[in-house]
Amino acid sequence: MGVRSPLFTRARLGRLAAVVALLGCALALWQFVASLPGVDDLTLASPGETWDALVRDRDLLASEAVITLQEVVLGLALAVLVGVSGAVAMHLWRPLRDAAYPLLVASQAIPLVVLAPIFVLAFDYGIGPKLAIVALICFFPIAVNVADGLRAVDPDLVKLVRTLGADRWLALWRVELPSALPYFFSGLRVAASVAVIGAVFGEWAGADRGLGRLVLLANNQLETARVYAGVVVLAAMAVALFGAVAAAERVFCPWRREVAR
Repeated sequence: MGVRSPLFTRARLGRLAAVVALLGCALALWQFVASLPGVDDLTLASPGETWDALVRDRDLLASEAVITLQEVVLGLALAVLVGVSGAVAMHLWRPLRDAAYPLLVASQAIPLVVLAPIFVLAFDYGIGPKLAIVALICFFPIAVNVADGLRAVDPDLVKLVRTLGADRWLALWRVELPSALPYFFSGLRVAASVAVIGAVFGEWAGADRGLGRLVLLANNQLETARVYAGVVVLAAMAVALFGAVAAAERVFCPWRREVAR
């Protein structure tokens, strides 16, 4: 059994202090720019005004954030299912990989502002278009990273387990997929960071609930502080998802934590 490291080591406290200092500098710069003569409150809300909007509209922001978070989590789960399945299929069948890779790249070259209305027309105004957009924007980094991870497995290790009696599927399950886990989490971290963007685009194209729709309505109503408050909540959501993925990686890939020390 490994020895657990203390929660607050000197290195971790140092990194936390650096993050706090950088955030403080960013807030100070934001406040300075907002207080400059000629900067209108309708175009740039100050940190204080944004905080007031966060407190005043906390119930509204929370209820809409739950809708957006649901779209993000379900869309991300769909992207994991499609991305991992596609990567495994490409790994097992070389002609499929040669044919599918250009299509994967092409799928990321289509602007979301073009795709979002098309998905709304196809799936109506429910949660379907949001899930499709989040899955589309997230499955690419997952599929590519898992495919690269499967290709990076030592072939001698696969041959060894095959000589011990394992069939192709057992070798995949016991050797190749566990070896590709770090690549999977690398792709999932990227996907978690951009999933919120996909959900917001989906809500802008057509929705009756959600934080993206709230930000759009507040912008049209010149409620600038509420717009900034919504953006802060969206950013916090992306950071929380990234942290959740990093925590899951520490659980399922403990050897990476040892290497990072």
